[in-house]
Amino acid sequence: MICVQAPARICFFGDHQDYLNLPVIAGTIDRKITVEGKSNALNQIHIQLVDIDKNIHIDLTKPFHKISAQDYFRSVLVVLKNYGFPLAQGYTVKISGTIPINAGLSSSSALVVAWIRFVLAALKREKEVTNEQIGRWAFESEVTFFNQPGGLMDQYTIAQGGLLFINTKTAKTQQLTPELGHLIVAESGIPKQTLEVLQNARLYGQIALNSVQEKVPEFDIHHADEESYYKYKAFVSKTYQPYWYAAIYNHLLTQQARRMLAEGPIDLNQLGNWMNSHQEILQNCIQNTPQKMTEQMEAANKAGALGSKIIGSGGGGCMVAMTSSNKKENVIEAFLKAGAHKVYEVNLTTVE
Repeated sequence: MICVQAPARICFFGDHQDYLNLPVIAGTIDRKITVEGKSNALNQIHIQLVDIDKNIHIDLTKPFHKISAQDYFRSVLVVLKNYGFPLAQGYTVKISGTIPINAGLSSSSALVVAWIRFVLAALKREKEVTNEQIGRWAFESEVTFFNQPGGLMDQYTIAQGGLLFINTKTAKTQQLTPELGHLIVAESGIPKQTLEVLQNARLYGQIALNSVQEKVPEFDIHHADEESYYKYKAFVSKTYQPYWYAAIYNHLLTQQARRMLAEGPIDLNQLGNWMNSHQEILQNCIQNTPQKMTEQMEAANKAGALGSKIIGSGGGGCMVAMTSSNKKENVIEAFLKAGAHKVYEVNLTTVE
């Protein structure tokens, strides 16, 4: 019997930045996807998706001529085969999890990472492959393979674990001090709209940056500051100026948080203020936060949360609040009274 797991992830700073090659800060939490199974003699993979009552059958003797969108089981098999890790033995597999689906905690990327780990374990090759490589294969299997608009944050974070600063331009990562107080996750009950939000935000963000670079070829967003925002704002049409603001100021917030979490000392109140500033940009510039979720986060902050933000691409899904130990119950109650469907405490985790 083979059993592997992969965790959920939360982006704390840098949402809607990785597809612009800007850095993010994200971490893994103690909500997981579990893949367990044993070999069979059928040359077929039989997968039982317990949580959604669905079964998938893959015949390994037949070529994959056309793979449907989001069929990550087959895309992973193709990607791993291309890198010299072909799976020829059939397996009977059961998949379950504690990550809410379509809620912003990256259940799909956790599934992809867990499935890659399962295949490598089945081939007895998992010890030959680094977590960094698993993250790259997961990104290729989920995003590149299907030409989707997302960045690499989810896959790299889940594969490596811990609290990470990710330079998405170079794909280099830095482990940060995982001191973010007590973390409360609230499920809003509103399904998120990943692809629509991502496509618009990515397109508009790139248009804003391109507008500046057409006028100022030497401009580099990685070295931009507040002065850069005002200096070049006139080169961006009014329609895309909010995305210009988001690119500049989200990047500055992420760098400030990185310095504190890498060098110390940790000031949870300041981190909470930065988280709230990040959320203001997401809801006012990226426009990825439904009013109902804004009201839920406002209620949490009034109840004592140090900071709160929407998780993931947005349009719905989950929120995270950072709080102190003596306020966490108040924050949980406030989320629930404001209409959140489920609320619970989570902890940052690591991958060994």
